[in-house]
Amino acid sequence: MSKRMQPDQDRTGVARGSTLQSTLIRAIDLVAAISGGVVTLPILLIVAFLVRLDSPGPALFRQNRVGRNEVLFVCYKLRTMAEGAPVVGTHEISGAHVTSIGRWLRRLKLDELPQLWNVIRGEMSLVGPRPCLPSQLELIEARRAHGVYGVRPGVTGPSQVIGLDMSTPRELAEKDAIWTRAPNLKDYVRLIILTVLGKGQGDAIRA
Repeated sequence: MSKRMQPDQDRTGVARGSTLQSTLIRAIDLVAAISGGVVTLPILLIVAFLVRLDSPGPALFRQNRVGRNEVLFVCYKLRTMAEGAPVVGTHEISGAHVTSIGRWLRRLKLDELPQLWNVIRGEMSLVGPRPCLPSQLELIEARRAHGVYGVRPGVTGPSQVIGLDMSTPRELAEKDAIWTRAPNLKDYVRLIILTVLGKGQGDAIRA
C-alpha cells in the first residue's frame, strides 16, 4: 500500500483533464453540496432518529476509504448495517447484517446523504469512482494501474449507474478509468440526473 495513504491530507487538488472543466465541477460540487445539505438536513435528522430506533448503535457510520492520490479519508454514511458487521466490501456482506431500515435507505440511496460533508471538505466529488476500503488490495492495484486515483472519488459514478460493483475489481477499474481520463461537465450532469432517476442499485449485498 502506498505510503501516501494518510488521513486528512491533499484535499485541494483538481482532477485530471481540462483545468476549466475541473474547476467548474468543483464549484458545482460545493454549491450543490452546501445547498443540498441545507435542504435535506430535516430529512437527515428524521432518518437518523429512525436508524437509532431500528437497531442499537450510532446513526452515523464512519469508515476509512481510499481517496484521491491514494490518501485515506473518513467517509460518512447513515448506518445500514447492524453493529458488529464485518469490515469488508459490501458485496461480501450477508444480507442478514442489513437492518430493516437499512434496506430501505440503501434502495433510496439516502444512506449517502452524509457524504455531502465529504464533498464540501474536498475529499469527494458528487461524481467519480466509488471509494473503496484500504483492504481491497486487488481493486486498489487495478485502479492504480489505470490512473484512477488522479481524481476525487464520488458519491455516484459511471459504474454505479450501470450496476457495476466492487465484486469485479478489474472491470470496475476499467470503467472508472473512462471518467478519470476525461472528467467533463456534460457527463457529470448526466450521471447525477441518472442517479436521481434511480439508475443503478447501489453496492450489491450478498444474499
